[in-house]
Amino acid sequence: MSRSADVPTKICATCGRAFAWRKKWERNWDDVRYCSDQCRREKPGKLDSQLESAILDLLKSRDRGASICPSEAAKAVKPDDWKPLMERTRRAARRLVREGRLTITQGGKPVDPDGFRGPIRLQLRG
Repeated sequence: MSRSADVPTKICATCGRAFAWRKKWERNWDDVRYCSDQCRREKPGKLDSQLESAILDLLKSRDRGASICPSEAAKAVKPDDWKPLMERTRRAARRLVREGRLTITQGGKPVDPDGFRGPIRLQLRG
Protein backbone atom coordinates (compact mmCIF):
# COMPACT_ATOMS: atom_id res chain seq x y z
CA MET A 1 0.00 0.00 0.00
CA SER A 2 1.35 3.42 -0.87
CA ARG A 3 1.97 6.11 1.71
CA SER A 4 -0.65 8.39 0.11
CA ALA A 5 -3.32 5.74 0.68
CA ASP A 6 -2.64 5.93 4.43
CA VAL A 7 -3.09 9.71 4.66
CA PRO A 8 -6.53 10.84 5.89
CA THR A 9 -8.53 13.22 3.69
CA LYS A 10 -11.36 15.71 4.16
CA ILE A 11 -13.58 17.78 1.88
CA CYS A 12 -13.00 21.56 1.89
CA ALA A 13 -16.05 23.48 3.12
CA THR A 14 -15.44 26.22 0.53
CA CYS A 15 -14.30 24.66 -2.74
CA GLY A 16 -15.68 21.14 -2.24
CA ARG A 17 -12.38 19.50 -3.21
CA ALA A 18 -10.76 16.67 -1.29
CA PHE A 19 -7.55 17.52 0.55
CA ALA A 20 -5.09 15.41 2.49
CA TRP A 21 -3.67 15.65 5.99
CA ARG A 22 -0.50 17.71 6.35
CA LYS A 23 2.09 17.67 9.09
CA LYS A 24 1.31 21.29 10.05
CA TRP A 25 -2.25 20.18 10.96
CA GLU A 26 -1.05 17.37 13.25
CA ARG A 27 -2.32 19.02 16.46
CA ASN A 28 -5.68 20.26 15.14
CA TRP A 29 -6.70 17.96 12.25
CA ASP A 30 -10.18 17.49 13.74
CA ASP A 31 -10.80 21.26 13.50
CA VAL A 32 -9.46 21.76 9.94
CA ARG A 33 -12.26 22.62 7.47
CA TYR A 34 -10.50 24.39 4.61
CA CYS A 35 -7.81 23.24 2.18
CA SER A 36 -6.03 26.59 1.97
CA ASP A 37 -5.82 30.11 3.38
CA GLN A 38 -7.73 31.37 0.34
CA CYS A 39 -10.63 28.98 0.99
CA ARG A 40 -10.65 29.97 4.67
CA ARG A 41 -10.92 33.66 3.64
CA GLU A 42 -13.65 32.95 1.07
CA LYS A 43 -16.01 30.91 3.26
CA PRO A 44 -19.38 30.14 1.66
CA GLY A 45 -21.91 32.88 2.34
CA LYS A 46 -25.23 34.19 1.10
CA LEU A 47 -24.11 34.41 -2.55
CA ASP A 48 -22.92 30.80 -2.46
CA SER A 49 -26.27 29.68 -1.01
CA GLN A 50 -28.03 31.57 -3.80
CA LEU A 51 -25.91 29.79 -6.41
CA GLU A 52 -26.63 26.37 -4.88
CA SER A 53 -30.36 27.16 -4.82
CA ALA A 54 -30.28 28.44 -8.41
CA ILE A 55 -28.61 25.23 -9.59
CA LEU A 56 -31.18 23.04 -7.84
CA ASP A 57 -34.17 25.20 -8.89
CA LEU A 58 -33.12 25.20 -12.54
CA LEU A 59 -32.63 21.44 -12.56
CA LYS A 60 -35.94 20.77 -10.78
CA SER A 61 -37.75 22.87 -13.41
CA ARG A 62 -36.34 20.69 -16.23
CA ASP A 63 -37.26 17.22 -17.40
CA ARG A 64 -35.85 14.33 -15.39
CA GLY A 65 -32.30 13.60 -16.55
CA ALA A 66 -31.82 17.05 -18.08
CA SER A 67 -28.68 19.03 -17.39
CA ILE A 68 -27.67 22.67 -17.15
CA CYS A 69 -24.53 24.65 -17.77
CA PRO A 70 -23.16 26.29 -14.60
CA SER A 71 -23.43 29.65 -16.38
CA GLU A 72 -27.22 29.34 -16.30
CA ALA A 73 -27.15 29.38 -12.49
CA ALA A 74 -24.70 32.30 -12.43
CA LYS A 75 -26.97 34.23 -14.82
CA ALA A 76 -30.00 33.48 -12.64
CA VAL A 77 -28.26 35.01 -9.61
CA LYS A 78 -26.60 38.02 -11.30
CA PRO A 79 -27.91 38.46 -14.85
CA ASP A 80 -25.82 41.56 -15.61
CA ASP A 81 -22.53 40.44 -14.06
CA TRP A 82 -22.50 36.63 -14.10
CA LYS A 83 -19.02 35.88 -15.52
CA PRO A 84 -17.12 36.62 -12.26
CA LEU A 85 -19.40 34.05 -10.56
CA MET A 86 -18.32 31.08 -12.66
CA GLU A 87 -15.69 29.66 -10.28
CA ARG A 88 -18.04 30.16 -7.32
CA THR A 89 -20.74 28.32 -9.28
CA ARG A 90 -18.37 25.41 -9.91
CA ARG A 91 -17.54 25.38 -6.19
CA ALA A 92 -21.25 25.31 -5.36
CA ALA A 93 -21.67 22.39 -7.76
CA ARG A 94 -18.82 20.46 -6.11
CA ARG A 95 -20.38 21.02 -2.68
CA LEU A 96 -23.72 19.70 -3.99
CA VAL A 97 -21.95 16.65 -5.44
CA ARG A 98 -20.42 15.97 -2.01
CA GLU A 99 -23.90 16.19 -0.46
CA GLY A 100 -25.10 13.56 -2.95
CA ARG A 101 -27.54 15.89 -4.70
CA LEU A 102 -25.78 16.51 -8.01
CA THR A 103 -23.63 14.90 -10.69
CA ILE A 104 -21.06 16.77 -12.77
CA THR A 105 -20.75 15.48 -16.32
CA GLN A 106 -18.60 15.98 -19.40
CA GLY A 107 -19.66 14.44 -22.67
CA GLY A 108 -22.65 12.91 -20.88
CA LYS A 109 -20.46 10.92 -18.48
CA PRO A 110 -19.96 11.62 -14.77
CA VAL A 111 -16.57 13.10 -13.84
CA ASP A 112 -14.60 13.33 -10.62
CA PRO A 113 -15.49 16.66 -8.93
CA ASP A 114 -11.82 17.12 -7.99
CA GLY A 115 -10.32 16.52 -11.41
CA PHE A 116 -12.45 17.95 -14.20
CA ARG A 117 -11.16 20.56 -16.63
CA GLY A 118 -13.10 22.42 -19.30
CA PRO A 119 -16.84 22.68 -19.95
CA ILE A 120 -19.15 20.75 -17.65
CA ARG A 121 -22.86 20.11 -17.23
CA LEU A 122 -24.79 19.63 -13.99
CA GLN A 123 -27.48 17.02 -13.39
CA LEU A 124 -29.60 16.02 -10.44
CA ARG A 125 -28.41 12.74 -8.99
CA GLY A 126 -30.64 9.74 -9.43
